Amino acid sequence: MEKLINEFSIGMFFWQTLLFLVLLFLLRKFAWKPILKAVNSREENIQDALDMAVKTKAEMKKLQTQNENLVKEARVERDQMIKEAKETGNKLVEDSKKKAKEEADKIIENARASINSEKNAAIAELKGQVASVALEIAEKMLREELSSSDKQKTLASKLAEDISLN
Repeated sequence: MEKLINEFSIGMFFWQTLLFLVLLFLLRKFAWKPILKAVNSREENIQDALDMAVKTKAEMKKLQTQNENLVKEARVERDQMIKEAKETGNKLVEDSKKKAKEEADKIIENARASINSEKNAAIAELKGQVASVALEIAEKMLREELSSSDKQKTLASKLAEDISLN
């Protein structure tokens, strides 16, 4: 340090100070401004990126909430569609059963009517045959009974008595 103080020269100090100030001026004009500008630009870019990240995070949260709502709505809609499909299926089954029962009742009623008409026709035919057979038997009996004239006279008087009594 003593050596520095003993060898001190004002001229040298002046030129060194002048050179330092010129260097400082040149650095400020040509280096610091661009460096500061680059640093500020980088800082702004980083801040923009951070803001964008916060914004994106908020949007993602909003989208996630919307997705959850959409999923809930889709589930509700799916459940409603399943319920409607079951109701429609049950209604179709019920309608089919009702139609089948109505058709079965119609078929049974038609069968009963057919059986009754066939029964009545059979009874009428049977009555006709019984009457025919009865007439044939009566005719044969009357022929045998009335084969003699005495029997004819007795039957005629008996019928005459019955007619006059009535």
